[in-house]
Amino acid sequence: MSKPLSDQDKRKQISVRGLAGVENVADLKTNFNRHLHFTLVKDRNVATKRDYYFALANTVRDHLVGRWIRTQQHYYEKDPKRVYYLSLEFYMGRTLQNTMVNLGLENACDEATYQLGLDMEELQDMEEDAGLGNGGLGRLAACFLDSMASLGLAAYGYGIRYEFGIFNQKIVNGWQMEEADDWLRYGNPWEKARPEYMRPVHFYGRVEHHPDGVKWVDTQVVLALPYDTPVPGYKNNIVNTMRLWSAKAPCEFNLKDFNVGGYIQAVLDRNLAENISRVLYPNDNFFEGKELRLKQEYFVVAATLQDIIRRFKSSKFGSTEVVRTDFTTLPDKVAIQLNDTHPALAIPELMRILMDEEKLAWDKAWDICVRTCAYTNHTVLPEALERWPIDLFQNLLPRHLEIIYEINRRHLEHIASKYPGDHDRLRRMSLIEEGDQKKINMAHLCIVGSHAVNGVARIHSDILKATVFKDFYEVEPQKFQNKTNGITPRRWLVMCNPGLAEVIAERIGEDYIRDLDQLKKLLRFEDDDSLIRDIAKVKQENKLKFVALLEEQYKMKINPESMFDLQVKRIHEYKRQLLNCLHIVTLYNRIKKEPRKPWTPRTIMIGGKAAPGYHTAKMIIRLITAIGDIVNHDPVVGDRLKVIFLENYRVTLAEKAIPAADLSEQISTAGTEASGTGNMKFMLNGALTIGTMDGANVEMAEEAGEENLFIFGMRVEDVDAMDKKGYDATEYYNRIPELKQAIDQIAGGFFSPKQPALFKDIVNMLMHHDRFKVFADYEDYMKCQEKVSALYKNTREWTRKVIHNIAGSGKFSSDRTIAQYAREIWGMEPSLAKIAAPDDPR
Repeated sequence: MSKPLSDQDKRKQISVRGLAGVENVADLKTNFNRHLHFTLVKDRNVATKRDYYFALANTVRDHLVGRWIRTQQHYYEKDPKRVYYLSLEFYMGRTLQNTMVNLGLENACDEATYQLGLDMEELQDMEEDAGLGNGGLGRLAACFLDSMASLGLAAYGYGIRYEFGIFNQKIVNGWQMEEADDWLRYGNPWEKARPEYMRPVHFYGRVEHHPDGVKWVDTQVVLALPYDTPVPGYKNNIVNTMRLWSAKAPCEFNLKDFNVGGYIQAVLDRNLAENISRVLYPNDNFFEGKELRLKQEYFVVAATLQDIIRRFKSSKFGSTEVVRTDFTTLPDKVAIQLNDTHPALAIPELMRILMDEEKLAWDKAWDICVRTCAYTNHTVLPEALERWPIDLFQNLLPRHLEIIYEINRRHLEHIASKYPGDHDRLRRMSLIEEGDQKKINMAHLCIVGSHAVNGVARIHSDILKATVFKDFYEVEPQKFQNKTNGITPRRWLVMCNPGLAEVIAERIGEDYIRDLDQLKKLLRFEDDDSLIRDIAKVKQENKLKFVALLEEQYKMKINPESMFDLQVKRIHEYKRQLLNCLHIVTLYNRIKKEPRKPWTPRTIMIGGKAAPGYHTAKMIIRLITAIGDIVNHDPVVGDRLKVIFLENYRVTLAEKAIPAADLSEQISTAGTEASGTGNMKFMLNGALTIGTMDGANVEMAEEAGEENLFIFGMRVEDVDAMDKKGYDATEYYNRIPELKQAIDQIAGGFFSPKQPALFKDIVNMLMHHDRFKVFADYEDYMKCQEKVSALYKNTREWTRKVIHNIAGSGKFSSDRTIAQYAREIWGMEPSLAKIAAPDDPR
């Protein structure tokens, strides 16, 4: 057993964390003390840990500001094409350490704080996560911002500054409870309000058609107040901007009748307008057609497009006028990427601006719109696709509804000319779905209104073309592309796993941080004893560090020699946390049956949030905690099996858990997980994957060699075949004794003795209407897990597979993903060039 790290070990200077030059450290200490003084001057004499955090954050922020101003000046002078990444979610996590890494300040700050008698890690722990996202889609947006800045693209992330992000999860008596995430309570040192760029956004009202054009009148106005957050590239002196909009009621809001005595109520009603940016909708892969959500979607789009057009017009380069008036060049200067259909209203809104305000004819406006916009699809689950009722639109956005009808009329006219008499095709391809109530299919709007449509892993993009969007693919095959997701190696390796980053740098240098494909060079060392030893040692250190955190939080002994088996992601039936549960129960039963066998010890950890309204997902959490209560207190089992539900899984917990994992569970039903990105983080951080051939797992197996992953279960073709013949869960239940035993225990109250019928709904679902075919993969999953346990006993062979995985993970850098978006969709060229630092002569 390894011992916990000493203070000296924790502080060993790691080269990938930058140089701690004497002048640099002295300057940082001076500035830190200056900021601390300003914090304290206000009203106190004694500094708290939070005061020290803010002093450090502001000291680091000072290093960003000059670069930020210079970068934006550089763009203004060069007038490059700009890309606007529109997303309702940006799951950023913490900013302090990431900023230090990208500015090469980490060792210097560590040294400075140490000399001041402080522990930098403790200060970093004071920062709140910016939890403005649900999961994969929002975290992808955050990784993309890092890569766009690191590749020197003139890029802007646009979204909403939610006052409350994703809820904090508390487990109480085994149940998930939600708590509001008041992340701005103590202020946010990384944002700068920009009231000078406030924009009006209109809702409701009616449309008037005049000979000289169309007017949208009698609207309610909400103001959009922008807050800018700097996004530093990796050691290239570029700092881009994430601009998040906050809703503000105008001064005259509701005050028309204040002289009648309704003044107080009128002021209180300002909250109604400002509720638009109050809270993030907590659904992952599920559509909830609420008016407030539609307001959020239009709010971000309307404010952002005004900003895009203002910036396009005022750009002076290559033009004698102060203002650009010719919109023909918009697609040469602007790319808009729609992160899922949530910002789909950008398409009718851009049409409205070009026609109603800039007086362009339809055909001209439509050509500009299509060449500017591109759409990324993130899921094929039907319940996740956005379909907005027409009456909601009619009321909230009457002009946009007219424009959508006209887009659809022309679209269907075009299809009818290609397929005369094929009325079923027209029905399938319409933007308007007929039914009890008519609905707008936002994915269809995005496909028709964009020049590029992409999926997020090869298998996902193929499924889009073959099934969900087949009709559209047949008409315009050139529109459809694949862009396999990626993760930023800055946050997900250098920052969260400095020990591993350093072991790699000692072998192949530091350039891989910018060019992750260089990890292939590690294959030269696959049989090198010292690398095998070093990688195993770093993993063990990471596990010990994580054990300290877990034992503190869960008050239970954890065996650090056990295999750390992790499944961390949002709780959803398609992700099949229930399959993991069946493995746990079966493993438990096997140990109980033959307690003297030399079982490979495991600590199985499952973490993730359930949407508050998703009953089945909440019951899955309750089942996991119930199984843990029995398994963890069974003396026969001892430390050979432990089950932990990781509470409040979020970016910051991922950064601690992933480097400590041995096994990564990626076990969705084939054809349901569009890509996954957690899978890539585990691969890069030295865990092996047990998974189905789904999402990016397919490409991971291709890159690392399928023999270096534990692949099991049905392929997409098998799932399709089973759908045709029908899935009968009872057949598996009756044929496989261990499965029957596990299900009977869950159903009979073995894990819930005080409430024997607690899990009857889950069992009933598994037995009679399981869309995701858990039992069909049970047998192969169990066999595969036996191979995992066997290999884990052979540290050398296990670690050789780990090396193959790390060496094969280069493709999954978001730098590669973004370079492909830039060249193949946005018409931009990425660059690794540095720009001059603020203190350099220009």
